[in-house]
Amino acid sequence: MPRAAAAVGALAALVLAGCASSGANGGTASPAPSDATDDAEATTLTVFAAASLTEAFDELAERFEAEHPSVDVALSYGGSAALAQQVVEGAPVDVFASAAEPPMQTVVDAGLAGDPVVFATNTLELVVPAGNPAGVTGLDDLADADLRIALCDASVPCGAASVKLLEQEGVVAAPDTLESDVKAVLTKVSLGEVDAALVYRTDVIAAGDEVEGIEVPGAASVVNRYPIAALAEAGDADTAADFVVFVTGDAGRAVLAEAGFGKP
Repeated sequence: MPRAAAAVGALAALVLAGCASSGANGGTASPAPSDATDDAEATTLTVFAAASLTEAFDELAERFEAEHPSVDVALSYGGSAALAQQVVEGAPVDVFASAAEPPMQTVVDAGLAGDPVVFATNTLELVVPAGNPAGVTGLDDLADADLRIALCDASVPCGAASVKLLEQEGVVAAPDTLESDVKAVLTKVSLGEVDAALVYRTDVIAAGDEVEGIEVPGAASVVNRYPIAALAEAGDADTAADFVVFVTGDAGRAVLAEAGFGKP
């Protein structure tokens, strides 16, 4: 009996050992899956946008990310012409939003974008530092050689619009500096480095109490149309298209209207 009992005990031990090393299907048990495998890999959406869109697109990107948790929107702002040239030269960009149609056409002509959609409009406004220390009253003051004047360079949309407005109103401006984008012009005004400048009305709104805006009667007839497009070589075509739809949809238009942009 002692030998039989020992044999039964040994057999039981072998059975228990087998159960401990086998899964429910008889194979080797697998380790519990890591939480990391449940998380989708984040997609980075690179967006080039005109400098005048900074505040509006910062908010739109934040809202888009909230609705698309797996997407990180990487924004790069600058003069539209320079951004378009970077796209043509091969910069890895998914979406391009321009402050005027000619820079976008450069990208389209290069075969890098399909059908752009105009999503907003903008007009120019005279801007002076808070308190208007130079006593600027209107567009004619931009011809005063005794004042410090800043304008956008004619190669960028705000500069081209400024040239058109000045010619329309018969004013020969005497700028002391020509800047590569509208935010650079606005910065010089807010710092008091110049007495007056022309920027978009949306930039005056964005600057708040740092500057004062003076409406120009003829500005309403010089309108910049803002197009946006998902690029042909976007890393994630679906996400790029979704962002364009978001910007041009109800949510996008609400944010743009609050920033001072006009309807398309």
